Amino acid sequence: MKIIRKKWLVCGATLLGVALVCIHFTAFADDRPAYVPVVTPNGVSLPWKMEDGFKVFDLTVEEIEWEIAPGMVVKAWGYNGRTPGPTIEVVQGDKVRIYVTNLLPEQTAVHWHGLLLPPGMDGVSGLTQRGIPTGDTFLYEFTVNQPPGTQMYHSHGDEMVQIGLGSMGFFIIHPSDPDFRPVDRDFAIFLSEWSVEPGSSVPDPSVMTDFNIFTFNSRAFPGTEPLVVKTGDRVRIRIANVAQDAHPVHLHGYQFKVTGTDGGPIPESAQWPETTVLVAPGQTRDFEFVADVAGDWAMHCHKRHHPMNAMGHGIPNTIGVDQSGIAAEIRTLLPGYMPMGEHGMHEMADMGMAGPPNTLPMMGGEGPFGSIAMGGMFTVLKVRDSLESYEDPGWYSHPPSELAESIHDRYVCPVHPEQVYMIPGRCRRADCGKKLVLHER
Repeated sequence: MKIIRKKWLVCGATLLGVALVCIHFTAFADDRPAYVPVVTPNGVSLPWKMEDGFKVFDLTVEEIEWEIAPGMVVKAWGYNGRTPGPTIEVVQGDKVRIYVTNLLPEQTAVHWHGLLLPPGMDGVSGLTQRGIPTGDTFLYEFTVNQPPGTQMYHSHGDEMVQIGLGSMGFFIIHPSDPDFRPVDRDFAIFLSEWSVEPGSSVPDPSVMTDFNIFTFNSRAFPGTEPLVVKTGDRVRIRIANVAQDAHPVHLHGYQFKVTGTDGGPIPESAQWPETTVLVAPGQTRDFEFVADVAGDWAMHCHKRHHPMNAMGHGIPNTIGVDQSGIAAEIRTLLPGYMPMGEHGMHEMADMGMAGPPNTLPMMGGEGPFGSIAMGGMFTVLKVRDSLESYEDPGWYSHPPSELAESIHDRYVCPVHPEQVYMIPGRCRRADCGKKLVLHER
């Protein structure tokens, strides 16, 4: 896409008291793109076509099968086969047409959250429009006349069910001036909460507070794609939330500035530094930083149970409880019973114990040094000094002088070298039990 710029040259001269004014008009093409496309991890942007001077988009809302992470697929309600729906990207001043087809079993409407529109295009079923009946297509048409920034679209008909099952997406407004706050990498992440009973595949949208799955772009770790950038890149991360809870999203390794809200860009003099940004329901937040330190940096919600999967809250507290005397007796009634929790919950990430079908372990994902005891709202910012592409570069290789290590002997499993222990014995993974060997420094 080329930007055509106009330049007026005004020149004046005085000769023998006669003023001469010449006005010269020039136009030139700039090969730079109008904007850096947004990267929606685990997602896509919505293609468009031009029609009578309008950017034309097509959205279909329907029941879909969606993978939360490998090993767990749920029946969700999304747009164009995904949740969140595909990201819509426009430029200030664009005239937009969006055709919305409803394949849900009930009526719906689409609200363009944060967009300044005629009321008949606002998308509130029963208030500003008739609901879109099953099988029908409605047209939304408007001009984007507002500041650039991060907005959203979502259902505004039976919100509890439809948003609760995944009917939402990003609506990104890029500045008409490509020189306005340019970045090298631009990411967009939607926050969502789900209640899915272990062994089931249908989320329960009637749950209001006690959720057990928390997601970035409807994916839970270890199913979340990393955010890959090159050292020196200026990075923007956009966070959106139409869930029930506020989420403090924390980025390791960097201080950033909060540069935008759903109300538009924050003036530079009013931006503030953070390492954690709180995003409440109905809000978006943009933050920016220069990626100047290579490494693998965690990004996650800082509510302790939100970077977890399938976490039940109705279990007894066994911290510090010695279960060794009763475990054998319990196994006579419940074969395969394994005592857990008395030493904390990290051991659950190491056990590899099978759970109910279609249910994620509470913590999962293998890192370069063993199990990453995280799930849910967790991903990794991968910053590298050199990259041939923005594909996942794998794990970071730490300089030895910059890696924390034990000062004592360690014992490792010969089959699972990521299993490291301070004393000799056997691997504690449920599928192993091999004798540990002394780690060679």
